[in-house]
Formats: sequence, C-alpha cells, structure tokens
Amino acid sequence: MKKALLITLFTVIGSILLTEHCQAIPAFARKYRISCNTCHSPSAPKLKDFGDDFAGQGFKLEEYESPGYYVDAGDEKLSLIRDFPLAVRLDGFVTYNNGNGKKSDFGAPYLMKLLSGGEISEHLSYYFYFYMSERGEIAGVEDAYLMYDNLFNSELDIMLGQFQVSDPLFKRELRLSLEDYELYTSQIGLSRITLKYDKGVMMTYGFETGTDVVFEVVNGNGIGHAGDFHIFDQDKYKGYAGRISQNIGKYLRVGGFAYLGKERQANNMDQSLTNEVQIFGPDFTLNIDDRFEVNYQYMVRTDSEVFPAGNVALNNTMEDVKTSGMLAEAIYSPQAAQSDWYLLGMYNKVESDFDPADYESATFHMGYMLRRNVRLAGEYTYVMNGHTESDFGRFSLGFISAF
Repeated sequence: MKKALLITLFTVIGSILLTEHCQAIPAFARKYRISCNTCHSPSAPKLKDFGDDFAGQGFKLEEYESPGYYVDAGDEKLSLIRDFPLAVRLDGFVTYNNGNGKKSDFGAPYLMKLLSGGEISEHLSYYFYFYMSERGEIAGVEDAYLMYDNLFNSELDIMLGQFQVSDPLFKRELRLSLEDYELYTSQIGLSRITLKYDKGVMMTYGFETGTDVVFEVVNGNGIGHAGDFHIFDQDKYKGYAGRISQNIGKYLRVGGFAYLGKERQANNMDQSLTNEVQIFGPDFTLNIDDRFEVNYQYMVRTDSEVFPAGNVALNNTMEDVKTSGMLAEAIYSPQAAQSDWYLLGMYNKVESDFDPADYESATFHMGYMLRRNVRLAGEYTYVMNGHTESDFGRFSLGFISAF
C-alpha cells in the first residue's frame, strides 16, 4: 500500500511539475534575468544574506539592469510597471498518520499562492500574496505592505501593512519544513496575541557596526475581519515589539527580542478582562558559508490573566500564566546555493501553564532540487507531546514549486 502511494506520488509530480526558474517569487528572477540561487540557499523560499539585503532594499538590485521596467508616459512622477510582476507557488504532499489518524492522505494542492512585488519608485516598493487555496480553503491576503527604504537618506526603512510579528526573527513563511515553528504560533487560552500575522508598522535601522534594530507597533489581535466602523483593532491597546541583533565575527549573529502588549478578552458570558502580555528571549544564527546553518530561539511568555475557554465563569480565569519554549533548526547543504540536495533537523518545544499549548516534536527533512524552482521533499516528524493523547510519528512526501 505504501509503495503504491509513493509510485503514484512521483507519477503525479513528474507529469505536472514542468516549470522552470525560481521559487518564492520568480517575478524577480524574470525581471533581472538571474537565477533563484542568487537570493536563496539551499533552496527557496529560504533566503541567504544577499536575498535579505535585496528585500531590505525594496526588491532592487542596482548591479543588475531591468530594461523597460517602467512605461514611459511622459510624466516623471508616474511609476507604471510595464509588465506587472506575478508569480505562483504551488505545493502538494502525501501524508501518513497526520494528527495520529493512522491513515494516508493526498494533500495536493496543499497550498496555492498568487504573489507580486517590486519597486514603485527609487525608494518605494510593495509586496503581497493571496492564498488562493490553503489546505482547501481560500485564506485571503497574508503578507501585504508598502515599504520605503533609506528614509531621510539614512539606513532607516519603514514598512506599513500586514506581516508576521516574528519576521525579524526566523520567518515562518520562508522555512523549508512542513512542520511549523510552534513557538511563534502558540495560543494561550482566548488570547489573540501571537507572533503570527498582524497589521501595523515596522521600522528597521542598520548600523555600520553590523548592529540591526527593529521596532514594531501592531494591533495585537491578528488579521481577522474589520468590526464596527471598519476598525480592525478589537480594543484600544497596541502591541510593541523590538529586536536588536549583532554580527560577531564572520559566522555568528546573536539577537534579543521583546514584545509588550495588552488586550481586552471577552468570553461567551459577556464577561471581560484585560490581559497584559510580555514575551522576550534570545536567539542566534551560526552560518558557515551557507553550507551549514544552525538557528536557535528561546522565549518566555507571561499572561497576567486569560480565559482558558469561551464559556467559563469569571472566577475560573487563569492568572500569571507562564509559557516557555525553544526552537532549534540545523540545515546542511554540501555546496551551498549550488547544492542539489540538503538535510534539515528541527526540534520544537513549548511548555505552558495552559496545558493545550504544550507541544514537543523532532523533525528530520530531506530536500532535492528537481529544478531551481521545483523541490521534492520528504519529512518525518515525531510528536512527543502534542494535542493528542499519545505520541505519534507523521510522514510526508511532496513537492514545492513556483513559476
């Protein structure tokens, strides 16, 4: 049975993945006529330093020409992109024992995105993507923002829109694994504060010493629908996040992150409370010539008072809720951006006074580049303390493509 599933999967892959050149957003590769591994290593969507710099410069590469990018309309104040940049990402997997269900499943497409991004003027740029399908549902817009770089002729960049609060750390959308970064997604009771998507403003500044500073102000309640008067923020409070990171030598980067915020929570009994949230922790990245990379994150979170569920009485709230966790990830690609294959190992752990948030898993992942923009991947995750009553292993095999 399992052998038949594998044969069927590779037959499907071989028949539909006939695309070429670039992952993440191949529109950039088409614009500059460069390979995807200019920005990505060991494979897209993961960025190397050059790709990070490219994004930070508003998706511009001054050393590469992009002839005829704008339409000449006789107005120097008008920026009309001649060929509007579009790209598609399509992923699909076959999984076994997902959620300890002891069954196999064809999950293709697992996700399908429509992406666009680029420069509007010398310093102004945009980026967005629309989830046409995410696990069978239309998820809508996630990343979407305008960015102005080198504000006041300085190293200050400012971004306004929708992004992940954890983006200054390790970007979930750029991970290679199917297994998520659980530390950033954990939800404590009815709290809406996570390190996932939110609306707000992000400012970054880079010093010549190799020190980077990031500051964020966000609504603090995710990216749900607007409420009364078309307002997205569900209370009067905002969340404030910041990160400082520093290069140490050629291979090491260390950082520290903090988030402070308040939120108003309400249960189904029309009872409400105000929860104060503090999140902080260190991180580091060891990267040896894009061949061997280790990422580590540790965080501690405190919630002053939360409803554990929507229908509990006010005197059953949880107070001074402590949550801690770590993320460790190691990636080996023998020839850096030129590698045809890579290996990944990851460990997730979250421990909380709110028991449903507890999670622990170990992941082994291997990827092979069929093309620069078509990756085959196999992954095994052993969940030791998840949201089921017993430990279990989950296996997946599939493709990640963009064109």
